[in-house]
Amino acid sequence: MPLPAFLRRWRFIGGGRRPWSKGYLEARDACAAAAIDAALQRGRFRPEAGYGRGFDERVVEYPWFFEALPSGPLRLLDAGSTLNHAFVVERLPLARLKLTISTLAPEANCFWRRGISYAFEDLRHLAYRDGQFDAVACLSTLEHIGMDNTLLYTGDPAKREQALRDYLAAIREFQRVLAPGGCLLLSMPYGREQVAPWFQQFTAAMIEECCAAFGPATVERRFFRYSQAGWAEAAQADCDAAVYFDVHDAHAAWRPGDPAAAGAVVCLKLVKNGVA
Repeated sequence: MPLPAFLRRWRFIGGGRRPWSKGYLEARDACAAAAIDAALQRGRFRPEAGYGRGFDERVVEYPWFFEALPSGPLRLLDAGSTLNHAFVVERLPLARLKLTISTLAPEANCFWRRGISYAFEDLRHLAYRDGQFDAVACLSTLEHIGMDNTLLYTGDPAKREQALRDYLAAIREFQRVLAPGGCLLLSMPYGREQVAPWFQQFTAAMIEECCAAFGPATVERRFFRYSQAGWAEAAQADCDAAVYFDVHDAHAAWRPGDPAAAGAVVCLKLVKNGVA
């Protein structure tokens, strides 16, 4: 019989907090859930000292997303299915959201009974009309576009690619399907240039390319950096040299103090021009 989630969390904590070991996902998601609740209560996300030690960037991206999500009724597209988890869905304001989740292939989690729609497609070629959504969320997904997605996300051999600049095609599609005044909530691993078969890390130049492709009326940028003490908000310059730890690289050796994945993350809120 599988151990209850809380016991798996304690196994991770008591076992030295080694990333991706048994109980890691349960402990990480509990940390992110508590941060989401705090952000919703306070109206802002500001990681305190020691926050998220031993966890990957999801513990930053989720509470930032909930803070940045606009108020009022929204047609929201989750481009990449990062929101498709029970602890996230149960905190989403579904009473005011019409949520569509767009991703490459079906997943084990499915919340259609909550009124969530699913589409399986390539984010470079979205099947929606111009201006259909009020907000698009794309959290830690852009770095996989045009890369070898057969390693983790789909068995389709056509998705074994190395088209390093195709993330710009997705940005242009996000801009197209957003209504005037709508916003794109975007996050990516940030730091020095790194290219692996299944992802690439974003650099300062790549961020500027994304902004130029979108052509926003306004841009809000926030950077978060991981250290041995945990996650903290940081200046962009302090994140420029961050390194991604690739757990799927057989030659990578994780050491205490290393990040679980991204060493830094950039979170962008790009608002589309309000003129139709």
